[in-house]
Amino acid sequence: PAQGHMNPMVQFAKRLVSKGQRVTIVTTFSSSKSVPTLNPTSFGSNLKMEFISDGSEQVKDSETIEESIERFRISTTKSLTNLMTKIRNSSDASQYPLKFVVYHSGMPWVLDVARRQGIDGAPFFTTSCAVATIFHHVHEGTLQLPLEGPRAIMPSMPPLELNDLPTFLSDVESYPAFLKLAMNQYSNLNQVNCIFYSSFDKLEKEVLKWMESQDWPVKMIGPTIPSVFLDKRLEDDKDYGLSLFKPNVETCMKWLDSKKPGSVVYASFGSLADLSIEQTAELAWGLENSSFNFLWVVRETEKDKLPENFVEEISGKGLVVSWCPQLQVLAHKAVGCFLTHCGWN
Repeated sequence: PAQGHMNPMVQFAKRLVSKGQRVTIVTTFSSSKSVPTLNPTSFGSNLKMEFISDGSEQVKDSETIEESIERFRISTTKSLTNLMTKIRNSSDASQYPLKFVVYHSGMPWVLDVARRQGIDGAPFFTTSCAVATIFHHVHEGTLQLPLEGPRAIMPSMPPLELNDLPTFLSDVESYPAFLKLAMNQYSNLNQVNCIFYSSFDKLEKEVLKWMESQDWPVKMIGPTIPSVFLDKRLEDDKDYGLSLFKPNVETCMKWLDSKKPGSVVYASFGSLADLSIEQTAELAWGLENSSFNFLWVVRETEKDKLPENFVEEISGKGLVVSWCPQLQVLAHKAVGCFLTHCGWN
């Protein structure tokens, strides 16, 4: 799982529980080492977590990305089927029958798993509606790649330059396996009765109107952020409750407290971005040579790409951490700028 894809699904689960539903969040054993148990909340036993096999524990040799994706599909189909059978045969199944599966849009095969169990399911797109629509046009062939002209013209959107498009599309040779994965999201989309999006109508009004004109069964359920930052309807919902990495909470907040309002650039490129040594160095010296303080998230696995002695040289002006409580950081008065890879969540 990727952090930005987990967050909205966890928040959706919390909202469903607040409406009286029992929800089980399912992820893989391979992520269990980095994914803690859900933080204590007011949801009690109605919000549970289960882990299933993705087959990675049996992998001995290196895999290509294509092999990894196919192994994931085959293994999760089997293990998810077993989990659903277990839930349906549980002692409280009569009180809480299994009724519906919400699955990440990148796992379209889960719809077949659900329907073989006699229930329905729906994909959850954790990207913006705009990005999902762009991929749809590529899938349908209404947007040809590589672009035939300098701009991409699509309904409900302004003309887009090549660099405006997702990397998978602006450079189709860069990540072919991920492009295929993105396209597979639409393999059975015409068979679903509902499509969830982590967005809201006032943010993407034109795109939503186009989707509805195509008879897409769209349900906008965003913004999918903790209640304390939104409507404050859910007691104790102050963070997502799941994190792939341990955030340096006290270090980050204490450092920010020492800075003037609007004086800090917060830089973070998510849980997956893999920058080159050259790119990391450019970012490092760009931040150092700016006239602002900066808080930079560099994952533990990426720290060896930093310039030599960089952390020591920026003492006072900058702080480099392996992970941070992003919502709290963005809400802090000292932060005036967010430098990001443009992840939606």
